[in-house]
Amino acid sequence: MIRVLLSILSYRVLSLLVIWRVLLLIAIIGTLSSTVFLGLVLFAALRYRRQALAATLATEVLPRSSFPAVTVLKPVHGAEPQLRENLERFFQQDYPDFEIIFGARAAEDAALKIAEELQRRYPNVKSRIVVSGVPTWPNAKVFSLNKMLQASSNPYVVLSDSDVEVRPDFLRNIVAPLLDSKVGLVTCLYRGIPAQDFWSVLEALGMSVEMPSGVVVADMMEGMRFALGLAIATRRDALAAIGGIGSTADYYSDDFVLGNEVWAAGYKVVLSHYIVGHVLLPRSVRQTLGDQLRWMKSTRYSRPKGHLGTSLTFAVPFGMLGFVAATALGHAYLGFGLFVASFLNRMIQSVSVGWGVVGDPRALSLCWLYPLRDLAGFLTWAASYASGSFTWRGETYRFTEGGRIIPQHRPAQPAAEQP
Repeated sequence: MIRVLLSILSYRVLSLLVIWRVLLLIAIIGTLSSTVFLGLVLFAALRYRRQALAATLATEVLPRSSFPAVTVLKPVHGAEPQLRENLERFFQQDYPDFEIIFGARAAEDAALKIAEELQRRYPNVKSRIVVSGVPTWPNAKVFSLNKMLQASSNPYVVLSDSDVEVRPDFLRNIVAPLLDSKVGLVTCLYRGIPAQDFWSVLEALGMSVEMPSGVVVADMMEGMRFALGLAIATRRDALAAIGGIGSTADYYSDDFVLGNEVWAAGYKVVLSHYIVGHVLLPRSVRQTLGDQLRWMKSTRYSRPKGHLGTSLTFAVPFGMLGFVAATALGHAYLGFGLFVASFLNRMIQSVSVGWGVVGDPRALSLCWLYPLRDLAGFLTWAASYASGSFTWRGETYRFTEGGRIIPQHRPAQPAAEQP
């Protein structure tokens, strides 16, 4: 009996040892993969900075007469913090000929009241308001953008969200690459501008570090094949080549799809040297994680293989796993080393990208906090596999194959099926 008990005990101990060794091996592989990713990020960041400097110098020497008339499309939805300041900066653009079109679902939208005040304050800037009505496409924003496009005839178009912060030289810089007829779309990196709460600060760090890290690496490895929705410049010929902006109306990640379709149509997609700001609302932990989970789910459905591979770019989860597994096996120093390596990995990424590329001073002063954002990113990545539903601006949607979305509380018809 004793021999049997000892045999069972030995088997269980051996099984635990095997499990801890497997977990340690996973931690080491993850640490190596995240280190390789960091190396790619550093090379891509240096490449981006060199190209950005050259593009800045080339734009500065262009005469004002070379810039075409541009229409800025500004979809708005409710009165957000700093909305007045964000919209006013577009009225103050140092650009020879432009107009601004504001779009909302309802005429009573509080954001339109602010737009009307700015129209009166800047009567010399051409601007108008378009009320789109209840959307009949799955993506309400794209439905509104389509109505706004119909109200303009300029061949050059800039799409910009309401929570974007720019300087007076924004239009000049984002439009310049489109003077090359081979370029069909220009998109911008952005830095997060937080409110005063902790979770907003953490989310802003992710915007300033995690997002641009992936973008500059993708640009270096295969060139830009997608767009980032905060600020996009394009031409009507490029939109016509993809069947109009309605071709993106069935997707949550309409910006990604827009850039991808323009690239597939044979045009170049350019990552601009210009960095815009993304102004955040005060956030609770539930709101912050909810937004991140929605973005992660979108990536999971739109790019399933790439989303799965993203797991190997995180560092802190593998460092924590390595610390626990190595300590359990009696190798505490190894475990501590793995954890410290993962922590330093993310601090270096924060400084080199968040501060060095997008110019966010918080990414330098709070680089010690970015590892927590890396851990939160991993948790939301894992949670993205739990369901396919999400809430967006008070409405519930469901993801389907390819990243398409279906509203759950209002009737919507795919754009391709509508006249």
